[in-house]
Amino acid sequence: MALLADPDAPTDIARRLTRLLPDRLAERAGQGRQFDVRVVSEPFTSGSEDPPTLMRRIMERAGKESWDIAVALTDLPLHSHGRKVVVDLSHEHGLALFSLPSLGGLRLQSRARRAVEEVVLSLMDPHPTGAQTLPQSQPPLLKPFASRLTAVRPGPVGERDTADLRYVVSGPRGYLRVLIGMVRANRPWRLVPSLSKALAAALATGAVATLDSTTWSLSEALGAPRLVVAMVGSIGLLVGWLIVDGELWHRAPEASPEARQKARLYNTSTVLTVGIGALACYGGLLVIDLAWAQFILDGRVFASTTRTPLNATEYLTLSCFVSSAATAGGALGSGFESDEAISAATYSKREKERRRMLQGEP
Repeated sequence: MALLADPDAPTDIARRLTRLLPDRLAERAGQGRQFDVRVVSEPFTSGSEDPPTLMRRIMERAGKESWDIAVALTDLPLHSHGRKVVVDLSHEHGLALFSLPSLGGLRLQSRARRAVEEVVLSLMDPHPTGAQTLPQSQPPLLKPFASRLTAVRPGPVGERDTADLRYVVSGPRGYLRVLIGMVRANRPWRLVPSLSKALAAALATGAVATLDSTTWSLSEALGAPRLVVAMVGSIGLLVGWLIVDGELWHRAPEASPEARQKARLYNTSTVLTVGIGALACYGGLLVIDLAWAQFILDGRVFASTTRTPLNATEYLTLSCFVSSAATAGGALGSGFESDEAISAATYSKREKERRRMLQGEP
């Protein structure tokens, strides 16, 4: 069997699955069966997010390689009949298509492993199990996809579908689950090292500002609400600058409701991904500024200038103010970043990269 995976996160997940999947499948299938699992990494979703089209591509690819079973993994959110697809299965052709974001963002690797196990064992059954023939009770295959917070259920299969069984999520909780899964697939922690120039600029700004008596006075004059506004504003400025400067905003190519919904989902995941990365940078900067202030400031000099003793509250207030100002300044430095991980934080950018890979462009 083969795990056909989109590049980047799906390929990483597929490769980790191969460490345990053959033994797990052999143990559960019994009867002395052995499984040879190979990973094929290629952009099979390039240019399309239509499940029937993708299933036909998988079927053609499996036919060329003579795979007994093919399970495809993508980090794209797939839609059908207004619902978000978790997995499409074709028992007749031994095919499955997973949309990884629909599995959520927590324990993704273990969820993916359990789901792939159940799907492979189900595809070994020569008798298709259509959505119309499912019993009223919960099907056994539904268990690895289920969640206490999000209802996963069989979805309608159209005439043009290669699949004979589909599981979907819908509603606000389904939207939230897919959104969290998309942010997880974007791996926002990779943005931190990508913002090295911005962080260097912010650290230099913060180091100098900590020594300025005017900064001390301003931090004392600001109350907690204004400090929070300054913190949120500086992080928002960094996020906005990264999105605008990196051209990360996705625009719907057409005016259809489905295209607009897709654009909203993509842009929301981009804002959250970049926001988490920016928040992590701010947290690191705050810790460094706090340590620097404790090392360099003299309590008597500070008190003579601000008429306030230098205690833990003053250290924290000053560090928050300095970090906010430095983050705003560092946003300008981020305009010179060239690391591809910033662009990889959006689905639209990854889609362009997949098209170039498919066309063999450098």
